[in-house]
Amino acid sequence: MSDLALKECVPCKGGVPPLEGEALDKLREELGGDWRVVDGHHLEKEYKFPDFRAALDFTNRVGELAEGQGHHPDIFLAWGKVRVTIWTHKIDGLTESDFIFAAKSDAAL
Repeated sequence: MSDLALKECVPCKGGVPPLEGEALDKLREELGGDWRVVDGHHLEKEYKFPDFRAALDFTNRVGELAEGQGHHPDIFLAWGKVRVTIWTHKIDGLTESDFIFAAKSDAAL
C-alpha cells in the first residue's frame, strides 16, 4: 500500500494550477498500482473481479470512501470489472488529493 493512502484528501477550492511535469511524474511513481495518467488530466485504473457481485461490492466501497473523503470519481461498473477515473473538477486537472484518493481506492480492494 502506498503511503499516499494514509493521507486525507483536501478539497480543492480552485485557483491553483493542476499538477504537471516532474510533480505529476513523482506522484504517479509513488502511487504505483497500474494507475495511468491520461493526457496529464486524469488518473484511470481498471480493476478485475471474478464476477459481478465482487465488482459491485468494490464499487460500493469506493463510493463510501468517496463520500467520506469529499472526493468523487467517475466509476464504471460492468461484469467482472470496475474502472475508476479521478480528477479535480474545479481545476480541470490533477492535484495531490487525486493521487491520495487513488491510493485509498487500491487499499479498499
